Amino acid sequence: MKTRTSIALAVIAGFGLGAIGIQTLHAQAKPPAYTVTEIDIRNNEAYMKEYAPKAQALTREQGGKGLAFGNGIVIEGAPAKRLVINQWESLEKAKAFYSSKEYKETRKIGDKYAKFRILAVEGRP
Repeated sequence: MKTRTSIALAVIAGFGLGAIGIQTLHAQAKPPAYTVTEIDIRNNEAYMKEYAPKAQALTREQGGKGLAFGNGIVIEGAPAKRLVINQWESLEKAKAFYSSKEYKETRKIGDKYAKFRILAVEGRP
């Protein structure tokens, strides 16, 4: 009987410690970040051919996840020509991407055909 009680107590203690550990890990996790890019394209054909595929591939390589892109609809205010929404593991990852040498090189192509405005916001954990 003592063995069964000991095993039961060990299982309960292990479960409790595991639950506390998981809660601690979740509390330490950084929330995802989202970037919203407003793009005023001057030359759509060249932009779509020379810049967009490179920027999308680089974003995926660096851990970004494209959630939405396109013209969207205006609910209020002035319309943007094109919107892109990306998700990142954290705000630090998003900042690192946009300040990376690879992005800056790719962006030189994009700057020939468009004006960009990029916003970042942390999501909820």
